[in-house]
Amino acid sequence: MKDLIFMRPCCREVIWGGRRLREIYGYKTNGDHTGEAWVVSANENGQSVADRGEYEGKTLKELWDNHRELFGNLPGEEFPLLVKIIDAREDLSIQVHPDDDYARAHENGARGKNECWYILDCPEDGDIIIGHHAQNKEQLKTMVENQQWDRLLNVIPIHRGDCFYIPSGTVHAIRKGTLLLEIQQNSDLTYRLYDYGRLQNGKPRELHLKKSLDVVRCPSNLINTREEKVCHGDYTSCILVRSPFFTVERWIGRGEQEISQSHPFMILDILEGEGTINGEPARKGDHLIATAGCKKIQLKGEFELTLTWV
Repeated sequence: MKDLIFMRPCCREVIWGGRRLREIYGYKTNGDHTGEAWVVSANENGQSVADRGEYEGKTLKELWDNHRELFGNLPGEEFPLLVKIIDAREDLSIQVHPDDDYARAHENGARGKNECWYILDCPEDGDIIIGHHAQNKEQLKTMVENQQWDRLLNVIPIHRGDCFYIPSGTVHAIRKGTLLLEIQQNSDLTYRLYDYGRLQNGKPRELHLKKSLDVVRCPSNLINTREEKVCHGDYTSCILVRSPFFTVERWIGRGEQEISQSHPFMILDILEGEGTINGEPARKGDHLIATAGCKKIQLKGEFELTLTWV
């Protein structure tokens, strides 16, 4: 059990959140507007906690700070990744994240954010926003100032199982009805470009127009990183994202399957199904870390899961 660490999420209430994190996954929530479950997190704004075994009750930050051998003695002050499940009952703000250089210079040494989305559920006519149609910063600024959002924003139809890589500097927004897995750098830094005039506690939420315009990439390009499926008997695997910050691989199948683990650590997110992993019961909604000492991952059952490593 020491080689696998199951994590208990930290859930966050937001104005656009819903009830699916409780209803689908059984996560403990504090209301009916739960937008995010930080399922693997050592971020100061939301900590996930070891849920069973030798380290039960320890936060991921405590494990990173005091048991670095679990993570292959990987260097760095902070655990590098943050994994969330996001339930958007309403549209999220139009937003953008800075890169590491801008964040260090303008946000007290903070880390920037590159991320990816894996669509878990969405309406039949669901869509998201990734990118924009401005050809340069001057055109971007004009369209933002004139509130020409329909002309500016790039709207993409989505279906369950779609995956999108969203580099820093990319304008994006999750839309109403979408449930997704988000894998990102360990950062809680977001610049809002537009928020539909919504009120929170009677006041409009803060926008960050100057910083947003500073960091938005022009022109905008949609990046497709998905690679071909590979068959492994009754399971198939596919690299969804391969970036300088993390790699995400999806496995789907039933029966028994052994997966090699040669990384400092690996995050496993169980998206569908149930069974055992290295003999430990696991089911949809579980999130765990295979530590440096875990050299093989033995699946038994029926699973759809993602594996993430740096």
